[in-house]
Amino acid sequence: MTPSNLVALSTTMLTIVLILQSISNAQTKNFHLHAKNTVKTAFFLSLAPLFLFLSDINAASSASMTWFSLGAFNLSFTTQFDLYALLFLPVAFLVTWSILEFSTWYMQADPNIDQFFKYLLIFLIAMVILVCSGNLFFLFIGWEGVGIMSFLLIGWYHARTDAATAALQAVLYNRAGDIGFLMAFCWLMMNAQSVDLPYILSMSPSTLLLVAFITAAASKSAQFGFHPWLASAMEGPTPVSALLHSSTMVVAGIFLLIRVHPLISQNSTALTICLCLGAISTFFAATYALAQNDVKKIIAYSTSSQLGLMMVAIGLNLPYLAFFHICTHAFFKAMLFLCSGLIIHSINDEQDIRKMGGLQHALPMTTTCLSIGSFALMGTPFLAGFYSKDAIIEAASTSYVNSMALLLTLVATAFTAVYNMRLIYFASMMQPRVNPVLLCDENDSRVLNPLTRLAIGSILAGLLIFKTTLPNNPLIHTMPTYMKLTALIVTIIAFAIAYDLTKAFWTIIPKDYVPSKEYDPTFYNQVFHRTITTVTLNTAWQLISHVLESILLKKIGPSFVEEMQMTPIRLIRVTQTARIKTYLSVLFITLFFVVII
Repeated sequence: MTPSNLVALSTTMLTIVLILQSISNAQTKNFHLHAKNTVKTAFFLSLAPLFLFLSDINAASSASMTWFSLGAFNLSFTTQFDLYALLFLPVAFLVTWSILEFSTWYMQADPNIDQFFKYLLIFLIAMVILVCSGNLFFLFIGWEGVGIMSFLLIGWYHARTDAATAALQAVLYNRAGDIGFLMAFCWLMMNAQSVDLPYILSMSPSTLLLVAFITAAASKSAQFGFHPWLASAMEGPTPVSALLHSSTMVVAGIFLLIRVHPLISQNSTALTICLCLGAISTFFAATYALAQNDVKKIIAYSTSSQLGLMMVAIGLNLPYLAFFHICTHAFFKAMLFLCSGLIIHSINDEQDIRKMGGLQHALPMTTTCLSIGSFALMGTPFLAGFYSKDAIIEAASTSYVNSMALLLTLVATAFTAVYNMRLIYFASMMQPRVNPVLLCDENDSRVLNPLTRLAIGSILAGLLIFKTTLPNNPLIHTMPTYMKLTALIVTIIAFAIAYDLTKAFWTIIPKDYVPSKEYDPTFYNQVFHRTITTVTLNTAWQLISHVLESILLKKIGPSFVEEMQMTPIRLIRVTQTARIKTYLSVLFITLFFVVII
């Protein structure tokens, strides 16, 4: 093992041991501060293998430890440290460090703050295991870990019906993805006798296997059809939403597809499914975000939209662009959630953006960070989102891609500018529309430091990661100027139109306002969930009434009793002949046998 490989392995193991040691001391006083410092230390430790890797790009390493042997088949804990793992870990640690520091302020009044931090640390460890795994068995441990922890964290306020329902909904939707993952696992156990990634990637791909992987990724990353749980997850505390949407849980599905991408790249059916699913998801979620008035729901649907864009990148056969977008997206999405949490806290737990306004005077740092995050999400030049988002759209424009998928992606890009403009305008600009007797205070280092770090990341991360994620010999895009500027022009036009629309239509809620079901995202939930429930219950009712009552009960009950009694009745009827000779004969025969016996 080379020195760089050894450093990568040892530092990652050290960070996991540090976090586990911190979790084991959860009963100590000020555990939440200790947890934050542990993740901070882990971030600085994770930089060492990254710098070594960047100096020697061939320094990817792996380590394996057999768990148990089944004869021809071995289950082992295999780790893999390549560019994806070594670059993602510092991003995840930095974002989590910022979220934990913010949580020390946000959750300070919660009596179970130490348990909350313990859950967050276990959540982080599960994601680290998922990212560093070198085989599907080890990856599945991390995969299930983030699922279980998301259930516990989304349902943190489990006494509230909405929170408990949201947590259960997240688990049920993710079970569908787990079925896909386990199907892939079982198929490989039967046909390949190995679940190690290097061995799997050397196989000729099966469409069934790839569809199972895509199903797993679609449910975990909330693609179209599996998207309702992501918006419902907003019932958890804001730090949970920030961590869930930035660097854990939702990117796990995309990360799985990046890991198995050499198989997907050889199968046109799988690439088409990824492309079309991603385009529909990004358009659908962006459309929903336009009609939302809850600040957290807007940001949640924007996450779903960006995950659709990452899926488009997978479908374009460009996994490194999907990974690039994962890394840049983590910074500004975490920052947007922290800003929204601070605003909600400051204005007496009000989440409707139409009841905000004028906050640039009351919360200057927060609204500045909210604007930076929104502009980065739009793809404003030279902010983090610009480098990754524009690259995906340019690649789509210059490839032989489904024209409808390209159109949906471009429309979703325009909608991103519209809902971000709406968010900035309603929250920050114009005069206040809030109760004037409010304590708006952001002068706390536990709030300012995380926001500052994430703001710097949202500005610089794209430029810093730009040189590392692209392959050594990148494809050079030769395209006309108008095509190069497509994404930027679409964003600017949408932004200008959104600004005019926002000024034209005033933000006060009308007195006779009745929310329309057409724009209510729960409308999809009601149709989808109610249909499943109705069909299931009706089928069960028909089975019980027709099969159980009409057939089983009748056969075992009245009909069975009737048939059982008919035989002795017939026998008795035969003997009742009304002839004295017969009766006397039977009497003498009976006496004869009695005497003999």
